[in-house]
Amino acid sequence: MSAVTYTGARWGSIWMWLAFALAMLLMPRIFASGLSITLLSQMGIAIIACLSYNILLGQGGMLSFGHAVYTGLGAFVAIHALNAWCVASPAFPVSLVPLVGGVAGMVFAILFGYVTTRKSGTTFAMITLGFAELVFAISLMVPEFFGGEGGVSGNRVVGAPVLGISFGPAVQVYYLIALYTLVCVVLMYAFTQTPLGRLLNAVRDNPERVEFIGYNPQRIRYTAFIIAGFFAGISGGLGALNFEIVNAEVVGATRSATYLLFTFLGGATFFFGPILGGVLMVLAFVMLSELTKAWLLYLGAVFMLMVMIAPGGLASLIVINLRLARHGKLRALLPAYGLLALSSVMCALGFSALVEMVYHRQLNAAMGPVLRFLGMALDTSTAAHWCGLLSYLFIVVSGFEWSRRRFALQWDMQQKRLEDERLRAAVAP
Repeated sequence: MSAVTYTGARWGSIWMWLAFALAMLLMPRIFASGLSITLLSQMGIAIIACLSYNILLGQGGMLSFGHAVYTGLGAFVAIHALNAWCVASPAFPVSLVPLVGGVAGMVFAILFGYVTTRKSGTTFAMITLGFAELVFAISLMVPEFFGGEGGVSGNRVVGAPVLGISFGPAVQVYYLIALYTLVCVVLMYAFTQTPLGRLLNAVRDNPERVEFIGYNPQRIRYTAFIIAGFFAGISGGLGALNFEIVNAEVVGATRSATYLLFTFLGGATFFFGPILGGVLMVLAFVMLSELTKAWLLYLGAVFMLMVMIAPGGLASLIVINLRLARHGKLRALLPAYGLLALSSVMCALGFSALVEMVYHRQLNAAMGPVLRFLGMALDTSTAAHWCGLLSYLFIVVSGFEWSRRRFALQWDMQQKRLEDERLRAAVAP
């Protein structure tokens, strides 16, 4: 790489980070409602959690089913620190409570990671699942620390305000979370550029070769596990400050599966993929769950589609289309993209209507047979409505398949042209 290209890439990265920081700074000005600020705060927490999990999954190839152990235990230690230290010693700033959670997550990662990282692959995944179930069971058995079913609550508004900041208003908590998010994202990105981060990638791809050149793959996995536990604990500490309550759900297997699901959906093979996954996680759990009772079914359907269509997640789709746009090939695909998008939306609407009718008939029968869906009245007791919907689905699915094949032909043609241009450029004098 020439000096000019390297300098341009370096300045491009600086501008990218500045844009990221500016976006977080201005978000509360653009979305000023209480709900929006709450969602933004949760997105920051989820971004740190998903990125810390991606150190294991994407960077190290370690499929963990127990990452919530470290975010959850970090949250519990942070809420206890908030109740003990910040009340007894007002000089201890509330803004440092997430670091307490980070240290707790790191300590538990040191203890548990020594066992889990001694194995890799499926064995590692099963051991992490065992630890997750063990910690969740203990959380119900030790109410003195975990608070039982009610959890442990706290009050972040303690001590005298510093420079007018009391962390009472939600916007002040958001800016604290935004600061931690920015610093943690930068640090985790810097980790991927270090020799240890590169060795972790090598352990993921070929641990035997890493061992052959003189490094211990288990020690590399263990070190990365500890680093991931530290950032996971920070995420948990921020969650404790944001919600002012922590219960046993935060260490459950469901939370761990959530991190896995949305890290994969965002794109585990790209650094910015888990950032997208964190945003999607909050939108799905906070907004989609309010719109429909079948939101988990939709989430599962989307996950299966992504596994079949884009195993690299949303980030892979963005990167490959940016590559086409950079070489001037994306414009030729726009008509096919538009047709594919239109048919996809029509299929999604038909599928959603069918699901909502089934859910309404099974769960909301007491409210009458008529379901209001996008301004339409669907009668679940009338066979004509069911037959009409199934006929509509057959037509739009057929149209989707036709548009998909048309798009695939156009896509393969543009990819072939791009590859031909690359080969010509490689052999040109």
